[in-house]
Amino acid sequence: MTSVYDFKVKKADGEIVSLKQFEGKPLIIVNTASKCGFTPQFAGLQALYEKYKKEGLTVLGFPCAQFGNQEFQSIDETTTFCEVNYGVTFPIFAKIDVNGEKADPLFTFLTKEKKGLLSDKIKWNFTKFLVDQNGRVVKRYAPQTAPEKLEEDVKQLLS
Repeated sequence: MTSVYDFKVKKADGEIVSLKQFEGKPLIIVNTASKCGFTPQFAGLQALYEKYKKEGLTVLGFPCAQFGNQEFQSIDETTTFCEVNYGVTFPIFAKIDVNGEKADPLFTFLTKEKKGLLSDKIKWNFTKFLVDQNGRVVKRYAPQTAPEKLEEDVKQLLS
């Protein structure tokens, strides 16, 4: 696998789709949680998506319950929560693991491409990866990095 576009992921409804559908577009890929102190970042992610989607930016959310079990059991609860509380319209996929033996292959790839400060593992919810139009991971952001702080990097990719 050489790019993010080589991966297939499971949508919230269970359908398997190829990330090839996003080819040529910059992406923000993030592991999310609905009951986390960082959950308000959904608003910032949605704002970035709305501001730059006409220029091609897409945000892809992957719910994960590996950190303090801070995600709803039902994916329907998750998607409804995101829509109702934060107006999320970017794609939210099926719940996944991002670390360990059952880690989703996409996140295994992302963490190998851009390691964290002390480890390649995801440390918490809302770790964000910026991917360029060629499917290459260009930057990794810590959970505490507000989505607004990604804007300059997004603008550089779009220019």
